[in-house]
Amino acid sequence: MHARLQDLPVNVCKEKKKTNVRSSASDIAVKLTPPIIFSLEQAIGFINNDEMVEVTPGNIRLRKRMLTHGQRLRNIAFPQRL
Repeated sequence: MHARLQDLPVNVCKEKKKTNVRSSASDIAVKLTPPIIFSLEQAIGFINNDEMVEVTPGNIRLRKRMLTHGQRLRNIAFPQRL
């Protein structure tokens, strides 16, 4: 969830770039907000048309139908039925 209308492409596996000049407390003060835990009904009500709900015995996950950002851009330019 964010203030912009479009989706933000984010790679969670990319490491934060480190430079030689750093503030002493800037990396220490990083705080993550806890994830929102949805029930199945809440997750289905929350998703957009281009998203899916994955249900496994242990988890309920929200994900995009097209996983890569390039595929999503191509689908905007040349829409197909999903």
